[in-house]
Amino acid sequence: MKLYHFPLSGHAHRAALFLSLAGVEHELIEVDLAAGAHKQPEFLALNTFGEVPVLDDDGTVIADSLAILVYVARKIGPSHWLPTDPADEARVQRWLSVAAGKIAYGACAARLITVFSAPFRAEEVIGRAHATLAVMEQTLEGQRWIAGTAQPSIADVALYSYVERAPEGNVDLSGYPSVRAWLRQIERLPGFVPFQRTRAGLEA
Repeated sequence: MKLYHFPLSGHAHRAALFLSLAGVEHELIEVDLAAGAHKQPEFLALNTFGEVPVLDDDGTVIADSLAILVYVARKIGPSHWLPTDPADEARVQRWLSVAAGKIAYGACAARLITVFSAPFRAEEVIGRAHATLAVMEQTLEGQRWIAGTAQPSIADVALYSYVERAPEGNVDLSGYPSVRAWLRQIERLPGFVPFQRTRAGLEA
């Protein structure tokens, strides 16, 4: 498999992280976003939205980070990463929706302001981030993994990158001990690869 990525993209990191956690052999191909490589015809042929990450599995092209997680989880066969029990799978899918919505427009957007000078309103997106973190904290007080599964799932992978690097967007994690404990246990999983840090926000 080939994964087209950008090191500072949390979307790309979640895909690379899962490939590593799942033990899937892959090649990382960095896309030079600063040079506009993601808007060139060659890349647009892979993803018409011009976004990373993109997975190329011997000609089967999967764009979108969450779609990549689902594809790889199904590709490797039955596993704890994406349960087949309807209730468990629904709980995983619920948190994938949180990653695509509340995280994207909260912690992710806050980090985009400080790392990429995105024109969002800091107070608004930081507020959204804390609202989501409060729910995560409450959820994780009573269970080890975010979807309530016995082992980690792709829901945990989907949420990890932007939550872990939330301080770069001036989102303080100190008030969320269960979330921080959850982050550390993900980092202890075999095959874990860290998300590249920047000196931005609270990390400056």
